[in-house]
Amino acid sequence: MIPEDLFYSEEHEWVRVEDDVAIIGITDFAQDQLGDIVYVELPAEGDSVEAGSVVGELESTKSVSDVFVPVSGEVIARNDALEATPEVINSDPYGEGWLLKVRVTDEDPTAALLSSEAYSALVTG
Repeated sequence: MIPEDLFYSEEHEWVRVEDDVAIIGITDFAQDQLGDIVYVELPAEGDSVEAGSVVGELESTKSVSDVFVPVSGEVIARNDALEATPEVINSDPYGEGWLLKVRVTDEDPTAALLSSEAYSALVTG
């Protein structure tokens, strides 16, 4: 399942841009590879983030994985509900399992991201 209305990073994050805000989460492929997510660490609201940098981590029953931010800007919201229910990322990665909202400072935040078709080709190899 790869929604066509989103953009994707090679690190398996998805991005939905609404005006100057990017909503960010991990893809269904990523959550499937991680397994059951049991802990989420995210940056604080107000933090500045740089595209491509590590901003947190997801811990699963299999491993710990870095969370990369695919756009530059300021964190304006984080999904604090994931602290109590991190498994929502597994059950609804494109909806209630979102991770961050970033006020974008990039001129064209989607320029370096993949389309759904390109991401599909990446994960199906």
